[in-house]
Amino acid sequence: MRSFRLRLILALIAGITVVSLASTYFEVLAHKHVLRRELEVRTGWLGISLQPFIEQALAGSRTPQIEALADELKRHDEALGLAVYDAQGNLVSSSAPPEIVRVLSAGPIKSAIKHGANAAAYGHTGNVDWLEQAIPLHASGRAAGALVILEDAGYIRAEGATVWRQTFLRIVVLVILIVGVTVIMVRWFLMRPVSRLTERLRRLRMGHPEQGTEDAGDLSLFSPIAREVETITESLMEARAAAAAEARLRESGQSFWTAERLTAHFRLRAGSSRIFVVSNREPYMHVRQGKETVCIVPPSGLVTAVEPVLRACDGVWVAMGSGSEDKFTVDDKDCLRVPPEDPRYTLRRVWLSAEEESGYYDGFANEGLWPLCHIAHTRPIFRASDWESYQDVNQKFAQAVLEEMEGVVNPIVFVQDYHFALLPRMIKAARPDARVAIFWHIPWPNPEAFGICPWQAELLEGLLGADLIGFHIPLHCNNFLATVDRVLESRTDREHMTVRRRGHTTTIRPYPVSVAMDPGRSDWADWTDRRDELLSEFGVRAEKVIVGVDRLDYTKGIVERLMAFERLLEVHPWHRERVTMVQIAAPSRTRIPSYVDLRHHVEAMVEQINLRFQTAHWRPVILIERQCNHDEVAAWYRAADICLVTSLHDGMNLVAKEYLAARDDEDGVLVLSKFTGAAIELRDALIVNPYDIDGVADAIHHGLEMPLAERRMRMQRARRYLMEHNVYLWAASILGDVRELRIDNLDPLRSDPLLAKRSDATQRKLA
Repeated sequence: MRSFRLRLILALIAGITVVSLASTYFEVLAHKHVLRRELEVRTGWLGISLQPFIEQALAGSRTPQIEALADELKRHDEALGLAVYDAQGNLVSSSAPPEIVRVLSAGPIKSAIKHGANAAAYGHTGNVDWLEQAIPLHASGRAAGALVILEDAGYIRAEGATVWRQTFLRIVVLVILIVGVTVIMVRWFLMRPVSRLTERLRRLRMGHPEQGTEDAGDLSLFSPIAREVETITESLMEARAAAAAEARLRESGQSFWTAERLTAHFRLRAGSSRIFVVSNREPYMHVRQGKETVCIVPPSGLVTAVEPVLRACDGVWVAMGSGSEDKFTVDDKDCLRVPPEDPRYTLRRVWLSAEEESGYYDGFANEGLWPLCHIAHTRPIFRASDWESYQDVNQKFAQAVLEEMEGVVNPIVFVQDYHFALLPRMIKAARPDARVAIFWHIPWPNPEAFGICPWQAELLEGLLGADLIGFHIPLHCNNFLATVDRVLESRTDREHMTVRRRGHTTTIRPYPVSVAMDPGRSDWADWTDRRDELLSEFGVRAEKVIVGVDRLDYTKGIVERLMAFERLLEVHPWHRERVTMVQIAAPSRTRIPSYVDLRHHVEAMVEQINLRFQTAHWRPVILIERQCNHDEVAAWYRAADICLVTSLHDGMNLVAKEYLAARDDEDGVLVLSKFTGAAIELRDALIVNPYDIDGVADAIHHGLEMPLAERRMRMQRARRYLMEHNVYLWAASILGDVRELRIDNLDPLRSDPLLAKRSDATQRKLA
């Protein structure tokens, strides 16, 4: 460190000196030029004033008169004398010192006589500097000689020396000031942050990362290094936390899944296989914020679960490009490497027209399949045009996946959700060697309900092209098998949960999806104060908070939840002015009429309850109608005494698990609908029927009055289960199972003429 400072100081001194000397040199030259020009002008004017008299004296050969003028000139402060020359350049008379006259330059004299114009030159002898100014003399219109005036120019050199002396002093002062300021700035802005960074890394190495996080802002000067250090720090913290959790669970004979373990597990079992994930929503999207293009991560548990695997094997994620700037960030193959800060896998974006997105997503997927699979008493709508769009988009995604799989041996394709029911069979048609799995994230209804769909056979055919189909719970698996049994000619094995059709076997399994969970305890602040801070934003004070976090969807039971809370305030009036319900309702599918109607209904309910019960400083319901980020939602989870998850029908509902994951204080109560997949796993929640308004109100009352010991016991058991059955275990299970399945040789196009005809037609349409 001292050597660095010494080298820096010496470099500064050398740099300042060189720059100052160069600057002074040119300054002295400029000043010298100005002084010489001024002297030449003054001498020229003097010569012009003497010229007539000298010419008269020279014409009359009156040398004494010339000498008298010379004596008069010597009285001029800067004049050294004058000399007069005839037309041949011979000296006629001189009052200048003889030693100067002997060395005068003949050039200006000859030039003045020959050209009839003033000429000047500078000379130097001993300690004397002079200006030699030659003025032409004329007689009878012809050159008669030259008048030479000698002026002292020594002051010009003296002023230059003065400038150099001043420069030396300035250099000394500048060196002292600049070196001093630089040393202070380097110490404050460079050495201090680097020292803190070193100390932070040392603390991290010793296992105390939280003690150094307050110094991260000091690295803003070195933003690229800071980002890398932050990434390394976070990775080390996560690895240390995962290792600590693994060690704790190993002591108790348990096994805890982490992103690192999932990565190692997939590398070990997949060998050279490469994974291709297909989803409607992309893991990274580019949008315009002000004048900049930024990359954001849409909220999705799927990214948390699957991304470690894609990073491990340099996989490919195929998804719809939905960001406003997405098209400007891909290459000529519509691909880009992600994550932006550490590219590890490829994102392939598929572009859909507004008509395709409306028909495939808003129409068939969300006005048809979504209400069909959720028994929420909303009539599904099926249009032939939407079905056409659904087929076209599935074919477009299949084409993109097949392009990315070219040349890949033993590929694994992991398809997500009800948007791509036809995709597995399309991929198998072109790549029978591919291992294809699809996870159905929503419920699968009973055969009678699914029979409403006019194209149920085609959907089942598409799904059965997969080698593995995953659902959340066994009930959905059994409903699917029963539907296949009723609609298609196939061999269904209920014992082994398989379907064999046209020589291909499809395995059906339950894989309850979960969330990532930090096994350690966080150093949270006083959440009573934090709760007051959150409520104060809305001008509300309350002792207890109930929270609901949902998309504005008719399957989530938001209206029924509000009715239950209103009933609670009616039956148990002592909760008034003590309990506030906060409903976070992110807008969803706003182009679909049923969702617009739901929003108006929820807003009307909230207004009705507030008008009925609110007081000057208390409001019973706070409705937040916007998309909240992860930190905002986590803050409400931590502040809430009760979390209400009252879905009318749900595949799993990760809000319930997110609430448990956030409560590392091991407090809080979860009220959970019996019609969610999570209710099968989370038996320590208060299980309710969301249609039973009085029953839900009683459960809320029970949760508010529950003793602390019971709350902690329930929360500890639920969190322990969640820790052992997290999202990494879900991904490891489904990807591990598809890798272990025996793949039958299959030629679906040859065995299914209708699919082949459809594929050819779609290919022509896409072309």
